[in-house]
Formats: sequence, structure tokens, C-alpha cells
Amino acid sequence: MNMPRAQSPAPQLSLVQVLACGAAIVTLSMGIRHGFGLWLQPITMDRGWTRETFAFALAIQNLAWGFAGPFAGMLADRFGALRVLLAGALLYALGLVTMAMATSGLAFTGSAGVLLGMAQSGTTYAVVYGVIARTVEPSRRSWAMGVTAAAGSFGQFLMVPVESWLIGSFGWQNALFVLGCLSLAILPLAFGLREGATPAHADAHRQSVGSALREAFGYRSFQLLTAGYFVCGFQVVFIGVHMPSFLKDKGLPPEVATTALALIGLFNVIGTYTAGALGQRLPKRYILSTIYLLRSVVIVTFLSVPVTPWSVYLFAATMGVLWLSTVPPTNAVIAQIFGVQYMSMLGGFVFLSHQFGSFLGAWLGGRLYDVYGSYDVVWWIAVALGVFAALINLPVRETAIVRPAALPA
Repeated sequence: MNMPRAQSPAPQLSLVQVLACGAAIVTLSMGIRHGFGLWLQPITMDRGWTRETFAFALAIQNLAWGFAGPFAGMLADRFGALRVLLAGALLYALGLVTMAMATSGLAFTGSAGVLLGMAQSGTTYAVVYGVIARTVEPSRRSWAMGVTAAAGSFGQFLMVPVESWLIGSFGWQNALFVLGCLSLAILPLAFGLREGATPAHADAHRQSVGSALREAFGYRSFQLLTAGYFVCGFQVVFIGVHMPSFLKDKGLPPEVATTALALIGLFNVIGTYTAGALGQRLPKRYILSTIYLLRSVVIVTFLSVPVTPWSVYLFAATMGVLWLSTVPPTNAVIAQIFGVQYMSMLGGFVFLSHQFGSFLGAWLGGRLYDVYGSYDVVWWIAVALGVFAALINLPVRETAIVRPAALPA
């Protein structure tokens, strides 16, 4: 049974409006979460918890984000992004407030893990990229996705020092209350992505949800993209969550970790925009393979030299260029192969694989640290996975899938 999009009186969106509102939403949603690693030390010390307790909650956050993502995308594809963004913003604020109030590991997992994970599924790339795919013409789609991803990267650069200052000035609990209020700014921005009755460049071929899922999961290139995205999640979440503690163990002051996370966000602006722009001219599978391989090279180089503030900053800058630069080409390939009717849903399923990797990156970082007393094993797992992802992206086919002609009604 086909599922036509709900009718809406909203006018057709302009490119400037989509990019401005989408970029601002991603800036807030991704910027806030990028600094969560700064809370590991103060929360575990204040509550008397192990690092694994904190890491497990953030691992659950990534898993909840992944599981909720396809459903958030399905709802956005069916009813438009507005309702999903509004619900996600309210959950984001609730999750941050309850995260500050949690006094047990279970409550912390429920707030920082489940609530915030569900909130992020409705306020980040899958939902926003669905609007972009349905609004922007195919020839500019990869570039537009790169612009939005670059904005989210700038949010990471902007929010990390802000969050560090909030923690230092008001304490970790009050800092979370402030961020909860800030996340509500997504509410008015969401109305800028309210889609009209007939999205631009809509697919002529209409499918049911079941047919779209069977087609995608039975397609080899979709399987390869999904497997590669698992690696992306493992690497970035392990580094984002455990980098501050890793550097503290090496005897470096907290300001180094704050600067490093900010540099990742700053240089990610360059990387994501460049990846999106290159995706208009080069095969996206080669872009993805190069990104994953370079991540492994950068990590090996970092582990091979003495850990100093400047080696950390250089690592953060180079890794920042590669940080979320996988996002625009991956999503652009999905739209290129399958069209835009179920773009948010299919992007959500690929992102579910990313979040399985994120879960393991966050949790294994804490677990193996508690077992071995260092992060060395996890770093080398990240290296091996990067090589694996570089290889499996090479056979991806980017051409539109060939579907049988629709029978007349």
C-alpha cells in the first residue's frame, strides 16, 4: 500500500531557508552532544561512579539514537520534518535536565542514554537531510548536505568551549540546565523546514515502506555503506567521549582536551564542506574509502609520537578534517541510488549501523580501560576498522537502482 505524503498548506521551501534553518538545527543538536566527554570526570567524581558507568550511558544514547532513527525518518518522510523536529527538541531539553538530576547509574542511563538518544534521532542529520533531498535539485544535493554538515561541525567548535566555561563557572549540573534551555531554540527553527504538499524533485516512482526496505536491504551497495558507517560511529564516539580522560591520564591539563575537541569541530567544517563539494565531481565511494584509510593513518601517527599539547592539537586538526566528512557522501549516495521518497528512513537505517559502532566505541573504551588500565587496545581496534571500511566502500555502485516499470492502475 502506497503512503502519500500528508497535505500541508505550507509554501515550497527555498534553498536559503532550508540551508539556514537546517544548519542552525544541526549546529545546536550536534554541538551540544559533542562536548559530553567534558562531563565524564566531574560527574563520575561527584557521583562516585566508574568511567564505565558514564561510558555505558553514552553508549546507550548512541544505540537509542540509532534504533529511533529509522522511525523518526519514517515519520518525517510520511508527515514532514516539522513534527519530528518539535518532538525531538522537547525530548532534548527533558533529557538534559533529567541527566543533571540523576543520582543513580540507572537513572543516568535513562536520561543521558535513552531520552537524549531519542531526541537526537529527531533533530540531526537523517531528518534534516530528508528535507534537503526533497527540496534541493540532485545536481546540488551533495553540496547542500556538505553545507549543513559543515554548520554542524561549526557548532561543535563553538559549543565545546562554551560548555567547558559553563561547567567551570556554574558547575556541571547547572551547565546541563542551561543547555536544556538552549536546546529549545530548535522549536522556532523547525518551522523553517515545514514542507509543502509536493516536495520539489519528488520521485515519480512511488513505493510502500515494505517494498523500499526489501529493495534497500537486498542491495549490495546499501549493505556495504551500512557496514562502513559502523566504523565511522566507533571511531568518532570513542575519540569524542574518551579523549579528555586519555589526555588527563597522559598528564595534560583539561584545557588541552577542550582545545582538541574544539579543533576537531573547527576543522570538521572544512572536511564536511569539502567532502560534500567533491561529491559533486568525484565518485563518492573513493571519497569514503580515502577518508577511512586516512583516519587509520592519522591514529597510527598519533600513537607513534610523544603525547604533547602540540601533537594533540595536530591530531585533532587532521582528524577533524575527517571527522564527519563521511556524512554528506554517504547520504548523497543513498539518495542517488534509491531516490528521495524514503530518504530519511533509509538514512536512519544506515545510521543505526553507525550507532552500533558508536555504542561499542563508547562502551568498550570505558570497559577495556577498566580492564587494562589504558586505552591502547581500543585505539588499535579503531585503526583496524578504518582499513576494513576503506576496502568495503570501494565496490559500492552509485548509479540509480533499476526498477521495473509501474503497471497502470
